Amino acid sequence: MIKVMLVDDHELVRAGIKRLLEDTDNIEVVDEADCGESAIQKVRLVKPDVILMDVNMPGIGGLEATRKILQIDAGIKVIVVTVHAGEPYPTRLLEAGASGYLTKDCGQLEIINAILAVSSGERYIGTDIAQKLALSLMPGANKSPFDNLSQREMQVMLMVTQGQNLQEISDRLCLSPKTISTYRHRLFEKLDVDNDVELTRLAIRHGMIENGLNA
Repeated sequence: MIKVMLVDDHELVRAGIKRLLEDTDNIEVVDEADCGESAIQKVRLVKPDVILMDVNMPGIGGLEATRKILQIDAGIKVIVVTVHAGEPYPTRLLEAGASGYLTKDCGQLEIINAILAVSSGERYIGTDIAQKLALSLMPGANKSPFDNLSQREMQVMLMVTQGQNLQEISDRLCLSPKTISTYRHRLFEKLDVDNDVELTRLAIRHGMIENGLNA
């Protein structure tokens, strides 16, 4: 039996995926979490085989949660399930150790196939994601300004656009406020913005966040 954990801050999304998997042989939803911090705590208790992970959530979000969970147990397979199909999200999550990447409009069969694939040691990338990744590698492809951010700068950017202040980010990432301030200053320079409002507008424009809301 493949033990699956669902991590998404939207209860309706979790309920929908759970219903999809209820009647599937050899797959059992063993727990749910509504944020990355909760998922990290529960992972030690329920020891899931596969985690279906959202990206933008309150707190540390899916990128940092994926990295921390795989530090706890590298054998866990993380499948990202998100609204974000475009770069740099797929590359960043796969670099963080995710075994699969799907968009939330994928079908029931694709979710099941992804779970079975990663459980057998394979990677699973949704067809739409694979196509976008291939196109992004072609000469002359449009690049996102967020492509140039480091993993940590990306994490800080996501948390800033959620409205979290430096102390909150510092506490959640276990880094000093001075270090967080340095990362924030660097990403401002790289993205050519002057403040959090301009950063949020740029993130919305490039599809990094959905109108300032988690997705």
